[in-house]
Amino acid sequence: MGILVLVFIFISLTQHGGAHGPDSCNHGGGLCRMGTCISGEYLAQYCFEPIILCCKNSSPTSTES
Repeated sequence: MGILVLVFIFISLTQHGGAHGPDSCNHGGGLCRMGTCISGEYLAQYCFEPIILCCKNSSPTSTES
């Protein structure tokens, strides 16, 4: 029964008009997070509005060699 509820919620979220989807978030350099973004990140868009957020780093990442 619980699995059916989760499937229904997932289908409802994917049909929502404000959803950009995780692929759009990942290609833009963000991560989908549930609830809130962590410290040092900002809300860029929604993966599945309004629950799953697409968070991106506030500061650019630097690679050290």
